[in-house]
Amino acid sequence: MAACYNELMNTLRTGVFSTDLGVVHYQVSKVSSTDAPWLVFLPGLTADSTLFKYQLEAFLGRANLLVWDAPAHGKSRPFPLSFSLADLATWLQQIFLSEGVTEPVLIGQSMGGYLSQVFMQKFPGVARAFVSIDSVPILRSFYSDKDLWLLKHSSSFLSPMPWSMLQAATVRGSATTPLGRENMSLIVKQYAAREYVQLAAFGYRIIAEAIEQASSEGLSVPALLICGTKDRAGEIRKLNQRWSLMSELPIVWVKGAGHNSNVDDPDTVNQAITKFLTSLKGFSFFKETVIGKE
Repeated sequence: MAACYNELMNTLRTGVFSTDLGVVHYQVSKVSSTDAPWLVFLPGLTADSTLFKYQLEAFLGRANLLVWDAPAHGKSRPFPLSFSLADLATWLQQIFLSEGVTEPVLIGQSMGGYLSQVFMQKFPGVARAFVSIDSVPILRSFYSDKDLWLLKHSSSFLSPMPWSMLQAATVRGSATTPLGRENMSLIVKQYAAREYVQLAAFGYRIIAEAIEQASSEGLSVPALLICGTKDRAGEIRKLNQRWSLMSELPIVWVKGAGHNSNVDDPDTVNQAITKFLTSLKGFSFFKETVIGKE
């Protein structure tokens, strides 16, 4: 697996985007067709681009691909924690303009799903479709005042935990399989204890703020919900059930998978994404030679 992923990363071209606060790192791959669709992968809070390695492998050469390490995550560090989800959406759109990304399918896991929704509200008409993986809506009606208070004050719950205990709890809470847990363990080990706690607490806070500021309108593009049947992150499963029922969105339950269902069971998730996208009018994958590093 490691060798295969290293080969993949050698195929992807590294890009950097400078903001007033710091530098954002991302990877991109383009196929040799001007009509190829764009798939954009947005990892969740504290995760990095390796969270989507099995999706990148599956869709390489079939579509243009872009995945980023969000600010303060992965290689996009150090980066001061003084931005909002709206700022992330603006920087993402600027990267799209720089790379020639058009009509992207936004594929967001957890916080990446929140960001996708903020992006679509801030830049209506840009995205072609949305795939939510173990994420939830930013609609205010889905959350109580207590829910938002807890998100804003998560530091008081995270800080007292010994670092070794917090690492173990994060890994167990994110994935159910050896594959998924190994991936999350490697991600978490990049951080020092204080950096991780500050990032997690900050992320939860800006999620709460985005929920409070979000439009009450639902999604304006075709969307697919994907959720692990053993996702124990908050009330993810319950909220996905409600989201699907209220918005009449299709939902795929990934049996036995946890919060990082795309790593716990990449085959099921990749098949679900493929089936959904090929059902969209005018959408088609390409099978062509990948353009090398530019």
